[in-house]
Amino acid sequence: MIDRRDFLRLGAVGAGAVFLSGLARTAGAATVRDFYFVQMSDAHWGYQGPANPDAQHTLQKAVVLVNSLKVRPDFIVFTGDLSHTTDDPAERRKRLTEFKQIVSELKVKDRHFIPGEHDASLDNGAAFKEMFGPSNYTFDHKGVHFIALDNVSDPHGSIGEAQLAWLKQDLAAQDRNARIVVFAHRPLFPLVPKWDWTTRDGDKAIALLMPYRNVTVFYGHIHQENHHMTGHIAHHSAKSLIFPFPAPGSQEKRTPVPWDPAMPYKGLGVREVESKPNQAEYPITEFPLARS
Repeated sequence: MIDRRDFLRLGAVGAGAVFLSGLARTAGAATVRDFYFVQMSDAHWGYQGPANPDAQHTLQKAVVLVNSLKVRPDFIVFTGDLSHTTDDPAERRKRLTEFKQIVSELKVKDRHFIPGEHDASLDNGAAFKEMFGPSNYTFDHKGVHFIALDNVSDPHGSIGEAQLAWLKQDLAAQDRNARIVVFAHRPLFPLVPKWDWTTRDGDKAIALLMPYRNVTVFYGHIHQENHHMTGHIAHHSAKSLIFPFPAPGSQEKRTPVPWDPAMPYKGLGVREVESKPNQAEYPITEFPLARS
C-alpha cells in the first residue's frame, strides 16, 4: 500500500488520478491481486497563456514527484491531450516528441497513452499513432481487463462504428463478472454537450458495457473532478496538469479558471481511488494542490 504522505507530496503538482486496486475473486471472474497505477491527464504540452504561467515546467514537476513515490506504481496511463492543439503538423509532432521525451524520465517503464482532441482531431490521430502506437487497445493486468477507447480522432467526437464493433468483440470474450476498467478522453455520457463535454455515440459504448457488472470509466478532458453514474457504471474524471475549467455548465462559454498567483495550481490535484474486496465501488480521496 502506498504511503499517504507520498500522495500529499504528489498532490503538490497535480498528476491526475491514482487507482488503487484491492480486488478479490468474484464468482466467475479471475483472481485479482492488489496493485495501483497512476493516471495523468491533460498536460497540454505547448500551451502558452495566462491560465498557467508555469506551463513550461508543470509536467516536469509531475514527473519528478511521481518518481519520488516510495512504492512504484505498476504502470502509468495518460488519458489524452498530451499536447496543446496546433494547425501546423510539424509543430504537432514537435510537441508530441517533446512530451514523450519528458515523460521518458519516469522511472515506471510500463506506460500507456491515449489521445485527446488536441492531439488527434485535426489529423485523425496520425501524429499520435506515429509516436505512441494504436489509439485504442486492451491489456490485462493482475486480473483486471483494461480497455482504451479513442473518442477524439474523429473530429466530430465520436467513437465510430468500426471501433464499437471492435469493443463488442472484445467484450464478448469477457465474463459478465470480469473486472473492467475503461480509459477514454472525453466523457462517454453527455455531461455538457454545448461545451463539447460529450461523446456523440458514447451511449452505444455504454450499452455494450452495461451487461458487465464491474465496470469503471476513467477519463480526462474536463480538467476537474466529476463523478457520474450510468446505471451501475461509475465515471470518474481526472484533474488536469495545465489549468482547471469551471463547474460543468456554470457559465455560457467554457474558459479556463484564471490563474491565482496567491494559490498557484488551484484546481489541480490528485486522487486516491481504492477498490475493496468483493465491492465494485471505488472510494476516492482527492488531494488538492497546496503549493507550486
